[in-house]
This record gives sequence, structure tokens and C-alpha cells, in this order.
Amino acid sequence: MIERAVAVLRRGGLVAFPTETVYGLGADALNPQAVRRIFAVKGRPADNPLIIHVAGAGQLRDVAREVPESAWVLAERFWPGPLTLVLPRHERVPLETTGGLETVAVRMPDSAIALALIRALGHPIAAPSANLSGRPSPTAAEHVLEDLQGRIELILDGGPTRIGVESTVLDLTTSPPTILRPGGVSPEQLRPLLGEVRLGGEAAAARRSPGTRYRHYRPRAEVVLIERWEEAKHRPLLERLGARAYRIGYVGRDRGISFGKATVHLVELPPDPQEYARRLFAIFRELDQQGVEVIVVEGVEEEGLGIAVMDRLRRAASRIV
Repeated sequence: MIERAVAVLRRGGLVAFPTETVYGLGADALNPQAVRRIFAVKGRPADNPLIIHVAGAGQLRDVAREVPESAWVLAERFWPGPLTLVLPRHERVPLETTGGLETVAVRMPDSAIALALIRALGHPIAAPSANLSGRPSPTAAEHVLEDLQGRIELILDGGPTRIGVESTVLDLTTSPPTILRPGGVSPEQLRPLLGEVRLGGEAAAARRSPGTRYRHYRPRAEVVLIERWEEAKHRPLLERLGARAYRIGYVGRDRGISFGKATVHLVELPPDPQEYARRLFAIFRELDQQGVEVIVVEGVEEEGLGIAVMDRLRRAASRIV
């Protein structure tokens, strides 16, 4: 199957493949025509940069004009894994891949299938998440099929992904380094190697980071995020939802909340942020399939992977209470 996928990529086609985070929609990163197909298939704005996936730290020199010592240190510690590094773009990387930026986002995925594909192709692979733009990211091959069936040439099925939220995007062109998108590697893991690490705001992230410039991760149902439960339970919001919504998806711990006459689909999640992250996007899709009108989702503590979970929930939510 890898040989077939490589043949597709070499002729400018698209292949969806698993990583440890989510499924990616891959094209030859050095082929501008193939990369443009990614944007067309996803309905992704052309100024939203893609992540380049490599099979080893040595390929950093192929895609980055300058590689600071900190990049080698981070690659040694976290690659393969969910850490994307933003570096100055090498001229061989087309601007189509970087969304017109003079920086490039690159990582080495922790997936045997992904690494075999990159090595067999002999080129880095550009790949955003393998979903329609704005939809919940795919964490299983069936999610890719749901969004992209008939639009791409091939899907490599590697089963459910292990992490479930995208990689951390770390900008090494700033001083101190800046986390543009929280993900599978936490600030607490980075600071012992880098010292100070800054958390970038929306404006900084939108300029340089894949997956932050536009609304993301939204199911068809309206998402209401409960950030502070003790405050929210005293408000009439939940009663109003129950009065008007025939079906509600409630994602969190069972707190005995009444939603009036509404039909409630309860998805009770463990308190472990890693499990929450792994299942989050799949749950959004499952509740969509059940026809819920509103998804009420409970937030988590913002530490470790919980930072990435809350980032995705806020981007998905139309209301936060």
C-alpha cells in the first residue's frame, strides 16, 4: 500500500495518512501544483500555511534556510513526536506550502506509516489535517472518508490516533521562542530545554502558525463551552437550551443537570486530559451523527495537555459561559 501511495504522490495526487496526532492530507511538499490541490480539496484559505512532515532531523536542512542549535536540541528530545518547529524558509520550499510566508513549519511524526511514506517518497510531505476546512479534525480513517470521499485518491488506515489533538507549533524565529499553537508538547516540557517560552496571542499565531488563522474544529451542531461550571450552573442558560433544543449532546461529568424536555445524549469523559484530547474530535462527529442541535461541553484545567484541549474547545465554541 505504501508503494501505491508513493505513486499517487509522485504524480501530484493526495494521500491521507495517520500520524500520532490526527490524520494528515499529504502532498509532495516541494510540488506547488500538488500543494494547491490540498487547499482546493479542503476549502482551505491559501494564506493558511501547511506543516511539512519529515522522516528525520537531517531533513531540516532541506526545508529551512537556517537551523539554530535549539532546533537540533528539540528534535533530539521530542522527535518523532507532536512538536512543530517554525524556521526560516529554504528557497526550495514553494510559497504555496508556507501560505506565502518566509517561514516554514516542520515536524517529524511519530507514526510508522507516516515515516515509511515520507522515506519511500524521498521528499518531505506537506499535510494539514485530512478534513474539510473548519470541521473537527479526523482521528480515524472513517472521519477522513466522511469528509473527503471522492475528493482524494487514497486513504491509509492506521486505526485511531493516539493523541487526538494537533502538534504544538513553536516559533524559533522569535526571542524567546513562542508557542503559536498549544498541542501534544506542553510549555512545561519545553522550558527545561529553552528557558523562557512565550505563549503567543491570536495575532502572532495567525501570522505564522498553521491551523490558527480561521475558525476550526466545529461540528455541525452549535457548541457551548462551560469554562466555569460553578458560575454557569446558576445561570438560566442551560434551561433555555433545554426549552428550545430537541436534542442536546452533553460532554463532561454527570452533574445531574436538567435540560427540561430535551433529549440529552450524555458523553461522560474521564478527568484525564490525555483521554479527553484523544476522544474529543471523534465525540463531536459522533454527536453530529446522532443529530444533536447543541453540544454542551465542559472545560478542563489548563495545564499540560489541558492547554491544547481548551484551545480547541474555544475555537469550536460559538458561545462560552
